Amino acid sequence: MIRNVHERVLSGDAGFAIDRIQELWPPAWGRMEFDRPLGVGADGGHGPIRYRCTAIEPGRRVEFAFTGLTGTHVLEADGTTLRHTLLGDFPLLPRLRWAFVIRWLHDACLEDFLDRAETAAGRPPERPARWSVWVRLVRRVFVRRAQRQHHSVTA
Repeated sequence: MIRNVHERVLSGDAGFAIDRIQELWPPAWGRMEFDRPLGVGADGGHGPIRYRCTAIEPGRRVEFAFTGLTGTHVLEADGTTLRHTLLGDFPLLPRLRWAFVIRWLHDACLEDFLDRAETAAGRPPERPARWSVWVRLVRRVFVRRAQRQHHSVTA
C-alpha cells in the first residue's frame, strides 16, 4: 500500500482551497480539467493523470479515485491545515513507476499547489518549493517525448 501525505498550515481557514482547487492548481503540471463542473461523477485529471470525483464537501473535502488503478487522493481542510493524502494499492509495475518516477513528480506538484494555496491565503511561503535535479530531468525527458509524439501525430 502506498500512502503519501502533504500538508500545509495556512494563515487562515484552508477551506477556500478546496473550492478553488482548479484555479490554484499549478499550470506547470497540466490544467486540472473535468468533463463537467467539479462534483461527484466528474471525470478528468491533470496532464496524463486521470481520475473521477467520488465525493465533495465544499470548503471541507474533495476525493478522487484514479482511473485504471486502485487508489484515491483526497484534499481536505481542517481549520487552517490543508492536507492532501494519496492512497494506492498498485500492482507491481505501477508501484515501481511510482517509486522511481511518479512519486517525485507528485511530491513536487503538490508542494507547488500548497505554495499557491498559501500565497492565495495571504502569506507567501517562507521557503517556496524547489524542484530537485531528478524532477527537472524526468520532466525534461517526458516533455521531449510528448512533443515528439505530438509532432508525429500532427505531421
